[in-house]
Amino acid sequence: MNLESKATLHNGVKMPWVGLGVYKMKNDQEVVNAVKSALEIGYRSIDTAQFYDNEEGVGQAIKESGIPREEIFVTTKIWNTHQGYDLTLKTFEKSLEKLGMDYVDLYLVHWPVPGKYKETWKALEHLYEQKKVRAIGVSNFLIHHLEDLFQEAEIKPMVNQVEFHPQLFQKDLLNFCNEHQILLEAWSPLARGKYFGDPVLQELSQKYGKTPAQIMLRWDVQHGVVTIPKSTHVQRQKENADIFDFELTEEEMKALDGLNQDKRVGPHPDEFNYDV
Repeated sequence: MNLESKATLHNGVKMPWVGLGVYKMKNDQEVVNAVKSALEIGYRSIDTAQFYDNEEGVGQAIKESGIPREEIFVTTKIWNTHQGYDLTLKTFEKSLEKLGMDYVDLYLVHWPVPGKYKETWKALEHLYEQKKVRAIGVSNFLIHHLEDLFQEAEIKPMVNQVEFHPQLFQKDLLNFCNEHQILLEAWSPLARGKYFGDPVLQELSQKYGKTPAQIMLRWDVQHGVVTIPKSTHVQRQKENADIFDFELTEEEMKALDGLNQDKRVGPHPDEFNYDV
């Protein structure tokens, strides 16, 4: 495996195992520079969202990179206040306009807004059938949300993007998604660096000559989970991509699994304030 290696979604579309997340990057030179440097390093997957308010910068960076559009996997997401069938379709067109593209590779329902996500999903199915998106999926969906969605969905989500790292090893959700051929994708895979000093991570870091961040990202990939660490720093982007020249043993994977405390750095999907 290397930075060009890809996972195959259940519809046959291929998605890079490692991508760049751009959450909280400003829609100015910050996001443009970060995306361009990542693409120069060899990243071919960029994850943005309507809510991040930086789709224009992402589109500009991709255009300026000179890399053919079809070589880059672009993800964006529909925000909670714009969910529902008609509004989703309108909002998607605005996202395309901001990105300066005529399609996106993956379109996600950002959060499972109660009473709305099923209608939103119908809109995503429509966009998929119209070939305006190459793949569709969800974000922050728990097992009960997915089971509820399955009751009416004509197409199963291809991806579920959730908070996932050793202290939030969502094993049951991972197993459920694997059973249903839904690729799990990790947001905040480094948990904002909150426990880089953990003894297990430190020991593995010393053994392999890798940073705690690299150990955590390698753990993702070995679990069959796509990962999208965010960084605006070129050196960190390089480090986050440099996880393919070592392999954790089964015992080491279990030791990292054992760090689980169901501890989140972001909100719980069942406790999220959907009124905002």
